[in-house]
Amino acid sequence: MKTLSIVNGPQAVPAIVQGCMRMPDLSDQDAAQVIKTAYEVGVTFFDHATCYGEDGAAERKFGQAFKLTGLKREDIFLQSKCGLRFERQEFDWTKENILTSVDESLARLQTDYLDSLLLHRPDVLFDPEEVAEAFDALERTGKVRYFGVSNLMPLQIELLKKYVKQPLIFNQLQLSLDQSQLIDQPLYMNNKETEMSINRDGDALDYCRLHDITIQAWSPLQSGFFKGTFVDNPKFPELNAVLEKFAQREGVTKAAVALAWILRHPAKMQVIIGSMNPQHIEEAAQASQVVLSHHDWYELYLASGKYLP
Repeated sequence: MKTLSIVNGPQAVPAIVQGCMRMPDLSDQDAAQVIKTAYEVGVTFFDHATCYGEDGAAERKFGQAFKLTGLKREDIFLQSKCGLRFERQEFDWTKENILTSVDESLARLQTDYLDSLLLHRPDVLFDPEEVAEAFDALERTGKVRYFGVSNLMPLQIELLKKYVKQPLIFNQLQLSLDQSQLIDQPLYMNNKETEMSINRDGDALDYCRLHDITIQAWSPLQSGFFKGTFVDNPKFPELNAVLEKFAQREGVTKAAVALAWILRHPAKMQVIIGSMNPQHIEEAAQASQVVLSHHDWYELYLASGKYLP
């Protein structure tokens, strides 16, 4: 498994992250098999959120299943996110909610600490001084080792950094061959004939590279906003043809090639997979061994519907 050394953060973490959003639907035994399979192929980084499943069901299922795996807590990297409170239709980054959310996550996951905590989407009423107080308390008590954000614009991160003393080492953002807005805009800049020239994210990709923030790409196989995968989707014939060509060349699946396309980017991103199928997890892990050239990367990019201006 390809690993990354995070500036101001953990060393040798896997480039592929196992997302746990779909875990509530599994039995404890099946969830344990997902964890063990991921671990065995080098995917030792597990991503959670307080809103995954009703009342933290994904975290609770993981905590119950992890006991069945025979693994030690220190064998894995455990990340969760807080801030989304769908039960009351709010995003909440208050100090009280952050501290309470972490305590609840720790209880559900049956652990004493999180390796990393991300603030999950922006609370448009957030007070950075409150966030700083919460982070200080979590660091001081050893409940959280590293901190980051999810779906945050550069200036929002700058505002946080003015008050928060801990490095913000992760930013979780949507990216796939179809949903490639992070990459597109600079290519089409100053072009009034396409909406792809619109700067929708404040240059988040370049900002994160400049400030040593590792991007974690979510929904790396998705078209649209949770509209299903583009792999084997008849709406993407040209893309699937190129994916198949490289899959045959590399001896992997088309999904692995699509993940490798993200990993090939020099920004040194992580990709988050969400499958609960052990075979698919094993196949996805092969993405870290796929070698794509500069030309291969552009061929896939253009096959996804982009064009060179």
